[in-house]
Amino acid sequence: WDVPAPHIERVTVGPEHLDAFGHTNNVVYLQWLEKVAWSHSIALGLGFDSYETLGAGCVARRHELDYLGATFAGEDLLLGTWIAECDAKFTMWRAYQIIRASDGKTVLRGRTHWVCIDMKSGRPKRMPAEFVAAYKPVEAG
Repeated sequence: WDVPAPHIERVTVGPEHLDAFGHTNNVVYLQWLEKVAWSHSIALGLGFDSYETLGAGCVARRHELDYLGATFAGEDLLLGTWIAECDAKFTMWRAYQIIRASDGKTVLRGRTHWVCIDMKSGRPKRMPAEFVAAYKPVEAG
């Protein structure tokens, strides 16, 4: 892992995840990144119900994904994520790494730039104290 203790979820590539080339479709990776991001956020105490209560949420502004190796049906993948940067005002960067369990090869690295918004207006909003406390950056290993 690129950091000492990322938040990790495990997935198995199924036939429904494959594209016409017979490997995992790039859109599926993005879905998995969203899944592990939510799982991590919930583990930090900030699920969607918390967003609604606080009147603030985070939406994606930019994704940067580097596909480093193909994956195929039946392979187990470890999805890792962590907060890489947080300005404690309006934005943060969440980092991702996907590792194939069988050989330990990193098959994807990525980042998402998240912006805090007001849940009613959709406009940028300063992060509530709960976001600043939970979304603390992790130092690289």
